[in-house]
Amino acid sequence: QVQLVESGGGLVQAGGSLRLSCAASGRTVSNYNMGWFRQAPGKERESVAAIGWSGDTVYYADSVKGRFTISRDNAKNTVYLQMNRLKPEDTAVYVCAATTLLSGRSWSETKQYTYWGQGTQVTVSS
Repeated sequence: QVQLVESGGGLVQAGGSLRLSCAASGRTVSNYNMGWFRQAPGKERESVAAIGWSGDTVYYADSVKGRFTISRDNAKNTVYLQMNRLKPEDTAVYVCAATTLLSGRSWSETKQYTYWGQGTQVTVSS
């Protein structure tokens, strides 16, 4: 079992930045590939970014490419999502998830992820 706890969300103006953290406990997070997803009210959960267990492989949704950066610190069992140049449409609950499988074809599919956190709210005002 892996427990995931997100933090770092909040209210920010458009153009601002936030850094989300996802702290893992239970099994060693370095054994897992990690992803960030988000869900806005009335919308389906969508993928944001994913990172391989070593940190060498990363994937981003087109909507965040160039603005968001995913990273990890396996010594701290933590994954991060640095979000810059935030837009009102980035407003959502951001959730991290863990998976043993990662590929360019499957990274964005929620069904590939085994463990999920509860999420942290990000609100971007215009």
